[in-house]
Amino acid sequence: MTDFEPTTPAAEAAGPSDDGLLGRIEIIESQPLQQRAAGFEQLHDELLAELQRGDHGGA
Repeated sequence: MTDFEPTTPAAEAAGPSDDGLLGRIEIIESQPLQQRAAGFEQLHDELLAELQRGDHGGA
């Protein structure tokens, strides 16, 4: 028997290793506009840093 977790279309699009990204986005979206903007800016910076590490062979 295999472990099976039902997925939503958004979860399928995110892939198996989204590291809680969807949960973080939901939390950010529930905040007031000014906090939401700051939250998305921080998330953007983190994702950009991760992409840049990948481009340079970092783990």
